[in-house]
Amino acid sequence: MTEHEHEATTTLYRTPREAMEAPPEKLAYVALLEPDAIVVIDVDPRSSSYGDEVGRWEPPAQDPPDEFHHYGWNICSSALGDDHEHDGAMERRYLVVPGIRTSRIYVLDVGVDPRQPRLVKIIEPAEVMGEGHYSRPHTVHCGPGGLFVSALGSGSVDGEDGPAGIFTMDHDDFKVTGQWELDRGSQQYAYDFWWHVDEGVMITSEWAPPRLIENGIVPEALLNREYGHKLHFFDLKERRHITEIDLGDEHQMALEVRPAHDPTKTYGFLGVVIDVTDLSASVWTWYKEGDQWKAKKTIHIPAVPVDADTLPPLLKGFGAVPPVVTDIDLSLDDRFLYVACYGLGELHQYDVSDPFAPRLVDKIELGGILHHADHASGRPWAGAPQMVEVSRDGRRVYGTNSLYSAWDLQFYPEGVPGAMFKADVDVENGGFALDPEFHVEFPGHRAHQIRLEGGDCSTDSFCFV
Repeated sequence: MTEHEHEATTTLYRTPREAMEAPPEKLAYVALLEPDAIVVIDVDPRSSSYGDEVGRWEPPAQDPPDEFHHYGWNICSSALGDDHEHDGAMERRYLVVPGIRTSRIYVLDVGVDPRQPRLVKIIEPAEVMGEGHYSRPHTVHCGPGGLFVSALGSGSVDGEDGPAGIFTMDHDDFKVTGQWELDRGSQQYAYDFWWHVDEGVMITSEWAPPRLIENGIVPEALLNREYGHKLHFFDLKERRHITEIDLGDEHQMALEVRPAHDPTKTYGFLGVVIDVTDLSASVWTWYKEGDQWKAKKTIHIPAVPVDADTLPPLLKGFGAVPPVVTDIDLSLDDRFLYVACYGLGELHQYDVSDPFAPRLVDKIELGGILHHADHASGRPWAGAPQMVEVSRDGRRVYGTNSLYSAWDLQFYPEGVPGAMFKADVDVENGGFALDPEFHVEFPGHRAHQIRLEGGDCSTDSFCFV
């Protein structure tokens, strides 16, 4: 067995515990925006290039730009399940990178040289919209039977002539294999998704149609409660809508879906950006009670009143800083939930050992409309914690600072030059702190999604306890 084959084999894990006990990541892959790129960062503290960029891939220039967001791996630990159809060698080797604005998807090989992503295939917009019946691909997850990709728009150029949803791709040859839903029920908007494999359900969330996203947040539409506010449950095998949970239309933008990693557990967490009645943000716990799927608000984060003169134009009329929860991530042991508050400039750590009674353990202040907090290195930080990724062993949390190109300047008119941080976690007692030696800057770019070499907490799902 070659060194590469050994490395590939050991990045698929039967259980969350196996993944936690695997060797730590040495590289992080980061999606950059304006202009788009995938860069490779050395995250090995023993390395002489720790915290440095050690590789990069850039797509051909596009107008409009691709706008990379939630890209993913070609395969993950769910491939070890009995019903997983896969004809090729099972290795976590390819990054599947969708462009929201262009509906183009790039496939990058990081198996030959993990530091130098190599383009191996481009899936053109015509195939995405034709075979997949959707546009604006956003989130990629590897799962039962293939690759799943959520899309924000319908299958037309403007994405506005029908519902959004999920399409599938073959994770051997990366061909688009079609629309996933056979019966979508009441589901119209799309954003994130995941599943409880043992329960045979997929859970999907809602953002908004392209017209309410691509040119910035639309305040009138937000106040009119036109953004998404529902969770949807589908039969994973039948591909049919089971039920919806309406959180109430005051709870605008139901985004990140994070199920428990233990496949026997029937709960998970959902981040909600804003309550238009008081500007608060929230996290909800969904769960199964008998044969019914339910959800309840378990974390409430209030807005903070401030002098309106200190606020960006978008918020002056409100006289307060909303938390703006834009990402959440759950450690593989299902103990700690991390919640990014993009408005405040905070990253919260909750102990969710009891998923119905989360307990705030610690928080980091970094950037933010409220705090304008410098990094632990002493350098200034623009924007705020936004995308979050947790290492498999739970000892490190990584983050970046850009939300979406058209939205960043509405919250931070002074600009959001790309940056990345790392925090070290006390996994025994809880608590975490920024690493003052790790402050990565991306001049001329903004920074968004992070993926970790060998897998991470928001890409893997497991079939075994």
